Amino acid sequence: MSRRAALSGLAGFLAASPLLGSQQDPFHDHSRIPALGEMVSVFDFEPVAFAKLPRLAYDFLSYGVDGEFTLRRNREAFDWVGLLSRRLADVRSVQPESNLLGMKLPFPMLIAPTSRHVLYHPDAEVATHAGATAASNTPLIVSNVATLTVERIAAAATGPLWFQLYPQPEPEYNREMIERAQSAGCRAIVVTVDQQASSYERALHDRNLGTPVAATPGAVSVAPRASTNPYRVPDTRLWYEWKLFDELRRIVKVPLVAKGIVTREDALLCLEHGVDAIYVSNHGGRSLDYGPSTLEVLPEIADAVHGRAPIIFDSGIRRGLAPIVPDS
Repeated sequence: MSRRAALSGLAGFLAASPLLGSQQDPFHDHSRIPALGEMVSVFDFEPVAFAKLPRLAYDFLSYGVDGEFTLRRNREAFDWVGLLSRRLADVRSVQPESNLLGMKLPFPMLIAPTSRHVLYHPDAEVATHAGATAASNTPLIVSNVATLTVERIAAAATGPLWFQLYPQPEPEYNREMIERAQSAGCRAIVVTVDQQASSYERALHDRNLGTPVAATPGAVSVAPRASTNPYRVPDTRLWYEWKLFDELRRIVKVPLVAKGIVTREDALLCLEHGVDAIYVSNHGGRSLDYGPSTLEVLPEIADAVHGRAPIIFDSGIRRGLAPIVPDS
């Protein structure tokens, strides 16, 4: 290295110091970052995550597919709904507990299946499961493409686990993954059916949504298949039909859940094919764009099901705040 290059590198190092007032940007707010205890909703966490996370990690977590119309609509739909409250009601006996598929939940909440937790914590899904267990035994739905094996995640804490499955045409794959999940103690199998063709999984996405991550340890290997359609859409999941649930019902010993339902017609078919719970979801707007928000379709699905099966709902939820009561 030349003397000029060494001095240039040293000058750049010193100039990057946050102690130098000249480095402060006068055009943006430089208020302090709030402490963890001060952040109470996703709206509080998002700007901090943007500032702290590597760009590829933030992009994978935050963005959707194509024009992101559905991603925005999921959130905006909550602005269209008003909450009508009765006055002078006795709320002293209100309890948030619920019973879902034989599990008593202190709050009617679950952690939806997501992948690549290792981008956000060195312990990946192990940390997520431990945190969910500490948070009033909240069930974690382990993703089929989690960074760690379901056995390792299950051993990390005592809280309830579910398992999310991306079915494959090979019956032995589905059987082995389901048996492993059930042996690990997962108390429900969630079958995702809304991601037949995902454009965000392209290898070269302009916002790094296809970030390479090591394969899931211990996952059952599936031989790659060439696309058989003229549009070059990966057909890994284009074969889904309702008979899939008839086949899975024979090997699933715990409640069976269909994730990705957005129409009353499909909700009724779920009941016909032995599904125990209906999961209303559009994959957060990450799979198919220009569809309705889940909040828009929820009333017609609830009306069609009419209490014959539990309904789970996601997409667009950002806050669920309760009054903070000071310590006495």
